[in-house]
Amino acid sequence: MFFNIFLFMDNHKAGFANIIGNPNAGKSTLMNALLGEKLSIITSKAQTTRHRIMGIANGENFQIVYSDTPGILKPHYLLQKAMMSFIDTAIQDADIFLLVIDINEKFEHNEILKRIEMTDKPILVLINKIDISDQKTVENKIDYWNNKLSKADVIPVSALKGFNIDFIFSKILKKLPVSPAYFPKDQLSDKIERFFVSETIREKIFIYYKQEIPYSVEIMIETFKEMNKIVNIRAIIYVIRDSQKSIIIGHKGKAIKKIGIEARRDIEKFLKKHVYLELFVKVSKDWRNSEKQLRRFGYSN
Repeated sequence: MFFNIFLFMDNHKAGFANIIGNPNAGKSTLMNALLGEKLSIITSKAQTTRHRIMGIANGENFQIVYSDTPGILKPHYLLQKAMMSFIDTAIQDADIFLLVIDINEKFEHNEILKRIEMTDKPILVLINKIDISDQKTVENKIDYWNNKLSKADVIPVSALKGFNIDFIFSKILKKLPVSPAYFPKDQLSDKIERFFVSETIREKIFIYYKQEIPYSVEIMIETFKEMNKIVNIRAIIYVIRDSQKSIIIGHKGKAIKKIGIEARRDIEKFLKKHVYLELFVKVSKDWRNSEKQLRRFGYSN
């Protein structure tokens, strides 16, 4: 195996294309579109992505490691501080930056822009959601970013509709450094199956619950047992208040049953096996500010 890696070093390209932007700019949708696979969960709520999630695209002579990162924000508790540390790491190890800009929003993180420019790495500024805008607005946005980051390639895109996705891929491939692969060529992500199971459950909570509940929830996979034809999964939904526990469960357990049915359906598609899913709810009042709990939930860089 190592012989083959070094044999092809002269023409094999590989690198990290790290995706950065505001909450809800469409970073997760973009990575899923570039991969042709759903790895990052997607909802209409900000701060859906909490971890740095790597998605790996492989070809005979290339490997692109995409990194989806949390949206940039000012931390108010340790969970958000941990989320922002993933962005710091993504800036440090990027070979290419994919800066995703919502067509209808401003990007005012000048410190982040300075750090990106100082790396001398290629930058693609991707003006996203142009499908819900007009030509004049798109042109103005492109002009703005051409002036703001003169060395960047500014590309209008609709990650949701797939517009310019192939063009972005070709740009990334052209700018990748010559390097052996960082991961085995049959690997799709750096995360294990348990992680994606927990994220699928959390996605359903983001979709079906309102206000503070989605932001107060974390998922722990307590049991993951693979049998011949079925995977038995026991998951704990952690919340910060007793009242939230009651809401998650719902009257006679109807709400949590709905979450379980929806999550199981998607988990089965992902694992390509039948799934028996048990969901339980526990209260951990300060998990978002507990270093010990955050480590248990995987918030370490």
